[in-house]
Amino acid sequence: MSAGPHHHDVDLLVVGAGPAGLFATYYAGFRGLSVALADALPELGGQITAMYPHKPIRDVAGFPDISGTDLVAGLVRQAATAHPAYLLGRVATTLEARDDGVDISFDDGTTVAARAVLLTTGIGRFRPRPLPAAGEEWTGRGVDHFITEATPYAGADVLVVGGGDSALDWSLHLAPVARSVTLAHRRDAFRAHAGLVAQAEAAGVEIVTRAEVAAVRGAGWVEEVDLTIAGATRTLQVQRIVAALGFVADPGPLARWGLTLDQHHVVVDTAMRTNLPRVFAAGDITAYPGKVRLIAVGFGEAATAVNNVAVAIDPAAHLFPGHSTDAT
Repeated sequence: MSAGPHHHDVDLLVVGAGPAGLFATYYAGFRGLSVALADALPELGGQITAMYPHKPIRDVAGFPDISGTDLVAGLVRQAATAHPAYLLGRVATTLEARDDGVDISFDDGTTVAARAVLLTTGIGRFRPRPLPAAGEEWTGRGVDHFITEATPYAGADVLVVGGGDSALDWSLHLAPVARSVTLAHRRDAFRAHAGLVAQAEAAGVEIVTRAEVAAVRGAGWVEEVDLTIAGATRTLQVQRIVAALGFVADPGPLARWGLTLDQHHVVVDTAMRTNLPRVFAAGDITAYPGKVRLIAVGFGEAATAVNNVAVAIDPAAHLFPGHSTDAT
């Protein structure tokens, strides 16, 4: 790979700056590796920063409850100790793996020659599932697909549509600031944890089941919504709709790179190795028997991957790095 003005030579390139990628960046520094961290988004934090920075996260060891913003801030401080090169706001387009290294090019002309690559791209680039009754013309005019800040909802009547954890979390997040919050779900049963449903009801969220949005109306901004509930129509006066219907993942160029995939996820072994030499993966992007997609699991996979990267780069290195408490 020719060295241009935007060329980087590193031991490890981490692609994906979400929680797993940030922790892997720190851990690479802990193992004495030079590291670059790349992401298509312009900010660190991945899906958390882009979609739910204020959402409480309850599956990270040591924190009964921590906001996405606080978790990312801690991970960024930790990653900074590795003195990484940050390659943000650019998309990896080509990957060429060899037995002794990996070359990656980005859409802005940046090139990286790495001795190994770790993919921590999560669900990949994503787009929200649309709310069928609300066309694209309502997006940004009262219809949102995720919440990054509660302030715009202060004093508003809000309809949240969905039955997963995000729908319940956002309902709880908005309940203290909105004038009213109604949660509509098309089924009686929720995908979300039962405890979240109980918390939402206790917080004053009106929960309507067997309900679907039939129509959205307003003069340039959402003003009212028709809900079809068990065959009957109910009209709500609302100024905000949060369509928490999930996301469709786009794996991007992964399929073109020759990686073995399982339904858009990268297949790895117990060392987090992919089928390509010197290419590893960790976090939500990975697939293997018994895989559980939790942030906490991604942290462990990142450490496993980096330790195996260290051995791939230097076969004389120890797989076990020693305990961090022994480091000076």
